[in-house]
Amino acid sequence: MSGTRESQALAAHQPRLRPEVLVSDALLHGPRTVHLVKDTATGQSFEVGPRERFLMVRMDGTRTVAELGGAYAAAFGKRLGDAHWGRLFQLLGGKGLLDGAPRPERPAGPGQPQDQPSGRPPARGLLAGSVRLVADAHATAGRLHRATGFLLGRVWGTVLLAALGAMLLVLALHPGELVDGAAAVFTEPVLLVAVATALWLSTALHELAHGVAARHYGGRVGEIGLRWRLPVVIMYCTVDDYMYLAGRRARIVVAGAGAVANLLFLLPFWCWWLLAPEGPTRDGLAGLLFLGVLQAAAMLVPLPPLDGYTIAGQLLGGLRLAESSRTYLSLALRRSPDAAAYPRRARAVYAGYAAGTVLTVGALAVALVLLVRAVVLAA
Repeated sequence: MSGTRESQALAAHQPRLRPEVLVSDALLHGPRTVHLVKDTATGQSFEVGPRERFLMVRMDGTRTVAELGGAYAAAFGKRLGDAHWGRLFQLLGGKGLLDGAPRPERPAGPGQPQDQPSGRPPARGLLAGSVRLVADAHATAGRLHRATGFLLGRVWGTVLLAALGAMLLVLALHPGELVDGAAAVFTEPVLLVAVATALWLSTALHELAHGVAARHYGGRVGEIGLRWRLPVVIMYCTVDDYMYLAGRRARIVVAGAGAVANLLFLLPFWCWWLLAPEGPTRDGLAGLLFLGVLQAAAMLVPLPPLDGYTIAGQLLGGLRLAESSRTYLSLALRRSPDAAAYPRRARAVYAGYAAGTVLTVGALAVALVLLVRAVVLAA
């Protein structure tokens, strides 16, 4: 009788995840499909499978275990027994994810298993490190969003993308002048300093654009600061919970906002270049435009830790694409039986990522060779 009463009590139980718990969309990780789970109150995160995710997102305190079990059986053709429910609640309760369960202590280290636009920088040091520029990065990003967030709307966004498309088309029709301008920049020290300063400001806008876009889509900005690895000093902006933003489109926009900001920075210089007469000023502007477009393109290379890698992960629905692709290709080239365990979609994703990366890196290498050749000829 006691077993029956316990089963009845379990069937009537209405489990509820804490509101701070976030669950990501499906992601390929090797041959498996996983979902990331994060408790934003403690920072702890881990992976679960599609079946566990199916139950977790329905644990809202209004459905009983019997109702959850019925939905699970309809979806997967199998009903869970009391022992399965016990193990699931033990896992979730042990991690403090269930309402009413004690929370574990917050871990000392940050630990970010997700692919995201910006990771937490290293500790401060003399030759390499970082420092925060604002005490409340989320509030700062909010103020910037109130001033510029309208640019992410459909109308303004379409206008700006059309302007950028026109700029890139016109520049593509003048490759010789742009390469010659870049060569002139590298042979004139004063001009080189001016262009380098402008490109550094562009990288600052790049990072802030990530934060503004994240605020636009309900994300949280963790830090805004400076990171250095002497002699290089750049700004950074971390986006917390990036992988849990609602909708793939939002995540792609947040990841791509930096490169778009780099190109928007070039728009007034492009207009100036169109109107400038032949001479040193036009040459300098041409060099800035060439190097600025190259900078934006480099950010979109699908290699970690660049934004292009994050975008590729979202487009392909994969987690740690570089690592997973390398593992799969190694198995496939060795004709290992383990490669056959990868589902068809995973094989296509990893092979496609590898091919796309090679083509992108090759295109940038050609552009770099052209630049070096022009500089050598101008010297």
